[in-house]
Amino acid sequence: MDNTVHAHAADKPTVDAHSLRRRDIFPLVGAAALAALVSPSLASAEDDGGDDDHDDGQSAPSRYVYVGTYTTKAPGGINPSTSKGVYVFKMNGRTGGLSLVETIELVDPSWVAVDANQSHLYVTSEVSTFRKLPNNGGLTAFSIDPTSGRLTTINDQPTQGAIPAHVIVDPSGRFALVANYVGANFSVFPILANGGVGTFSDVFGVTGKGPNTARQEAPHPHQTLFDPAGAFAFGPDLGTDKVWSWTLSAAGKLTANSNLPYEQVASGSGPRHMAFHPSGKFVYVIDEMVSSITAFSYNAVAGTFTWLQTVSTLPPDFTGSSSTAEIIVHQSGKFVYGSNRGHNSIVGFRIDQSTGKLAVIGWTSTQGSIPRGFNIEPSGRLMLVGNQNSDNVVPFRINQSSGRLQPTGAVTSTPVPVSFAFGRVIT
Repeated sequence: MDNTVHAHAADKPTVDAHSLRRRDIFPLVGAAALAALVSPSLASAEDDGGDDDHDDGQSAPSRYVYVGTYTTKAPGGINPSTSKGVYVFKMNGRTGGLSLVETIELVDPSWVAVDANQSHLYVTSEVSTFRKLPNNGGLTAFSIDPTSGRLTTINDQPTQGAIPAHVIVDPSGRFALVANYVGANFSVFPILANGGVGTFSDVFGVTGKGPNTARQEAPHPHQTLFDPAGAFAFGPDLGTDKVWSWTLSAAGKLTANSNLPYEQVASGSGPRHMAFHPSGKFVYVIDEMVSSITAFSYNAVAGTFTWLQTVSTLPPDFTGSSSTAEIIVHQSGKFVYGSNRGHNSIVGFRIDQSTGKLAVIGWTSTQGSIPRGFNIEPSGRLMLVGNQNSDNVVPFRINQSSGRLQPTGAVTSTPVPVSFAFGRVIT
């Protein structure tokens, strides 16, 4: 029975505070628990010599940036949040500095995603009750003014599962896919002609658990992602140590990949997010609970993975508590980066273009605490890192030859930044 509450553009969403919180009661887990699964040594790209360290010095284009936050205390947070919702900024393409355009009030808008033509923004409210509907988070659609970058609310929908952690627009631009962390499912929403979101077209529930009884007592979907060809969709599931695999029909239905319905990662590792190499030949999964990245080759015809390598995201001499969060492959396909919460760093790896294997470039301090999210702007020249517990965004210039990160110094103070979506270039 369809019990969806339909939303209208004129409605103001009513969102209740969390009754469930993703990872509120869970400690960070270090890499030591699965050390045997991590490569015993890492070749260092820092030893390549200095010839690859030349940078062309070109600036990124200035553009609008949309920042997701927690308006209540963030998972792993140490202080109450002062955030009001989604923050809209202008980004200086030379320094990565941000200047505020507007703030849109919304409860716990932890993930933000812009569509391909940068005309609409889709935001998940990471809550367990939405519009007084229990076991639901929220998905809100906004139109983006092409000149000012400002947002106008179109409508919203309950996500059909609690604590939605991620939303993405499919390559056709016809559907939004949501990963419901506590809901143990992935939901699909048609995108309407005006950019709003329609009543859900599918909910794909998953089952299972992992060996860590505190973190993996049930499935915990954390992301959805399409391969570069748009043929297959994937969903990393921290709770089951699986990456689920589907095809998406023209009617917005998810069907399990008939070649292999899921890919398995190491038991107890907790896959969180994944990123494809732009060639479509390789894919990288970041494992939250053991601070590792697992590299796979990718069969684009079958939508299947083959294990290549597992590497630690932490320095060999690190002994504290840390967990990973985001992973992004650079637009050039030469580098992949991951964030360490606890070590408070971005780790960079060089990608071997023939084998897909990784060699460490090094670790860069995020100049703050708990870097839950970061993103690389579309030109590939600047990275913005959000330090959740330090309430700041730190920009880094990316060396196009070596992949090394250099802070620009243009730090922006803003409350609980946790996700970034890049909008249109400012002309």
